[in-house]
Amino acid sequence: MKERLMLIIAYFFSIQSGISQITVSPTGVNVNANGSTTAFFTFGRVIDKIPVEATWCGELIDASPDIGFKPDPNTIFGRLPIRYDLSKIDANGTFTDIMSIPPSVARRAYQAAQAGAESRFFYVRRFVSLVGGRDEFVVVTCRLTGGGARVPFALQDVKITGQDDAPVFFVKKGGALPQVVAEIYYNGSGQLKGRWEVMLPGDEPPTVNDLLTEATLPIEQRGLQRRYTELRRFNVFLPPTGKFILPGPDSKKIPVAVEGLYMLLLRIEATDDKEGDSDLAAVGTGGGVVHSGAVAGFPIPPFRYYVGSAENELTITKEDAVQLLQPGENATISPDKPIDFNWLEQQQGALYRLEVENSQNQSVLSALLPPGVGSYRAPSWLKDKVPDQELHWRIVVIDFAGNEIGKSARRQFKIGVFSE
Repeated sequence: MKERLMLIIAYFFSIQSGISQITVSPTGVNVNANGSTTAFFTFGRVIDKIPVEATWCGELIDASPDIGFKPDPNTIFGRLPIRYDLSKIDANGTFTDIMSIPPSVARRAYQAAQAGAESRFFYVRRFVSLVGGRDEFVVVTCRLTGGGARVPFALQDVKITGQDDAPVFFVKKGGALPQVVAEIYYNGSGQLKGRWEVMLPGDEPPTVNDLLTEATLPIEQRGLQRRYTELRRFNVFLPPTGKFILPGPDSKKIPVAVEGLYMLLLRIEATDDKEGDSDLAAVGTGGGVVHSGAVAGFPIPPFRYYVGSAENELTITKEDAVQLLQPGENATISPDKPIDFNWLEQQQGALYRLEVENSQNQSVLSALLPPGVGSYRAPSWLKDKVPDQELHWRIVVIDFAGNEIGKSARRQFKIGVFSE
């Protein structure tokens, strides 16, 4: 109660004096005291300022000479890891933030409550001025609960599998896939609505944004996700039990007619969730409500399957940091077809670097890719640059410090030429 009173007083003082401009919606959320929690926030009036670190703490102190209240350094529970930061800011000063609380932070907050502290803690975003002004701290209250229906409806983990845990399923052309299911872990309760889609060989591979749930994106970006061939829609209510098995599309309707790599994608649409929805009018960025039901702090990995002339055409080994899929060893790629590189990530990294070299070990193409995608379509000029040459390619794993921590074996291929 004391901290809330301090925040109210500080807010009204800032409005009167014209100091603080940044507001947030919602201003508080219920969080799971026994695990992770994800919530969507909208910050308004972020003008001439940029967001920097995000911190969880047990108590607040006056941020003077800066604006607002900042974390008490003696009660810091943790900071938002870079890999969980999916925040975005637009030119109009609207900043959307995905708060993903790790279980370690929730555990420290719970232990503090057991020791006599209040059953709440704070999520604090710091904004730095671009014009030499003071920093500004914006606070969201996190209330400890049991993780039931009053927690924002958010996905905590999704695993799409077939008959086993193989990272890629290989099927003979014209064969049949096993029944695919999605094992979904979540907080809260709400409507799970979406569709199953399939990326066919030759389609543009999905980006990280394409693999996020719709509720994870700012409202102006939600209609921009790439669409693929739709196989099945679903709309089910999830009670606050924390786990649900979602059946995949009918295996007989999953295409296997053309050789190549396919991706079966689970696309989750945003739904109404009063526990985590953002009121745009409250933050001065327009009218209406941004629905954030089924928000997730991670991209949903697709189910990959490879259609070939034989089921054992490719093999997966766990020794390599990255397993190369396409182009195959000594493959010849027709010049009238796009050059798609596909691989399987078996070692976690911050970035993955695609390297293509000629027979003299000279680089002809290099590209940095984020984790979770596993695909890259080469620019069209590559076919004109090295026609009928022996090339080799590999993937290098890079950590957050820019160091190489793993790599795949090299694989040879060639781009064909038109016959006269």
